[in-house]
Amino acid sequence: MLHREPCRTPNIDRLAKDGVMLTQHIAAASVCTPSRAAFLTGRYPVRSGMVSSNGYRVLQWTAASGGLPTNETTFAKILKDTGYATGLIGKWHLGLNCRSSKDHCHHPLNHGFDHFYGMPFSMMGDCVHWELSEKRVGLENKLNFCSQIMAIAALTFTTGKLIHLMTGSWALVIWSTVAAILLSVSSYFTGALIVHADCFLMRNHTITEQPMHFHRTTSLILKEISSFVKRNKQGPFLLFVSFLQVHTPLITTEKFAGRSLHGPYGDNTEEMDWMVGQILDTLDVEGLTNNTLVYFTSDHGGSLEAQLGNNQYGGWNGIYKGGKGMGGWEGGIRVPGIFRWPGVLPAGRVIHEPTSLMDVFPTVVQLGDGQVPQDRVIDGRDLLPLLRGTAQHSDHEFLLHYCGKFLHAARWHQRDRGAVWKVHYVTPMFHPDGAGACYGKAVCPCSGHGVSRHDPPLLFDLSRDPSEAHALTPDTEPSFYQVMERVGQAVEEHRRTLGPVPLQLDTLDNVWRPWLQPCCGPFPLCWCDQEGDGR
Repeated sequence: MLHREPCRTPNIDRLAKDGVMLTQHIAAASVCTPSRAAFLTGRYPVRSGMVSSNGYRVLQWTAASGGLPTNETTFAKILKDTGYATGLIGKWHLGLNCRSSKDHCHHPLNHGFDHFYGMPFSMMGDCVHWELSEKRVGLENKLNFCSQIMAIAALTFTTGKLIHLMTGSWALVIWSTVAAILLSVSSYFTGALIVHADCFLMRNHTITEQPMHFHRTTSLILKEISSFVKRNKQGPFLLFVSFLQVHTPLITTEKFAGRSLHGPYGDNTEEMDWMVGQILDTLDVEGLTNNTLVYFTSDHGGSLEAQLGNNQYGGWNGIYKGGKGMGGWEGGIRVPGIFRWPGVLPAGRVIHEPTSLMDVFPTVVQLGDGQVPQDRVIDGRDLLPLLRGTAQHSDHEFLLHYCGKFLHAARWHQRDRGAVWKVHYVTPMFHPDGAGACYGKAVCPCSGHGVSRHDPPLLFDLSRDPSEAHALTPDTEPSFYQVMERVGQAVEEHRRTLGPVPLQLDTLDNVWRPWLQPCCGPFPLCWCDQEGDGR
């Protein structure tokens, strides 16, 4: 039997020991942008348009015009209105600008946060030059191909002129040669341009570091967290700490590099755990522990395709099938869920009921004496009765699992039987055959030739088969048709609540626009460092 030591996470373990742990905590999407939108608004991403019709799953550039619509209401906005100081430190990735580089229409400060410090975009492989790339490699290949086409055209025109097969001026030769050179130069500088365009830090509306100096980012974020807590400890505050870990390229400080038995991913995880400990220590020192609700989660599961050689850079999902980017399989959407509030929530309580990241919205709104909006559908449910133990079951009877705008699966918590049924209508085709992910791709597709549509749908009982290893059939499950019918009714009822909205991640709103590019100098000379060398 093969036994591997887990990553060492003593501080996260301490949170779980001192708080309530949810074992069936579900993200509303299996990638970050839509999942974060759902978390902040308590609504499925399809309701706010944080999806696309063309395969884009997340915002691709800081200088794209898409983002969380201004008519969406976040829990930060409601708590701010009730007197809370509200802060976001870390990753945003829900858009920045709409029409100019300074309109900040999607900025966190326009969505209820008083204070923002961090990355308006997201940590990504292209923030450093390595083989696992989201954009750089593809852009370089396209530019090189176009450069070669232009070079061939220039050579063809030149040859034609020299052997008198072509007439006319040399303008075509000159312009095709110039185009080939420009495309080649653009390809050479693509990596550096992406780093400057996307990998920078902001404090509120001001760029403080472009590009980022990664060796000090962790210390800067911890300093900002401590400062926010001390500045606001006399009154109520909401602080959303959105870690840059554990996301490729897994940039880890020297103190933690090489410490884990699980390679770079383990190192990065252990550094994040240490950061959790530093935050908890700050609450202890400031005397805030017993009157602060702490919540720990992730926006999606590990990325199985982020693999290179013998290194798994995207993490693991344990017994759960699939991973990041897969709309329905548990590995992409089942995430940690820990709530700690000493004296209010029972320590060591473990809850196996289906819950959602969307539930945080009504929970914190009601804790902050705010009002849950009545003018829109809120898909989250107040968790406090379940966390306190005054309610036996979750308020969720059904949860829907989208991949982009496509519904891939649904779960039904049949309380009277204690069963949690999972129905898959669409699943991604893994490759190579027999694999558990879409290796060779950055992420599994949501639609098209890369998915299988199931008729009849696949059925699993997660209460008996959390790994989704054995699909049930009418022969093996007497309730097969009744379950299918009941879940189908719930899906139709859900669809009737959806209305048309602009899709924020479609191509026109998800391409780089020079006039939207944040720059702390005259464009394109985007370089600044207001943080100095302090740690």
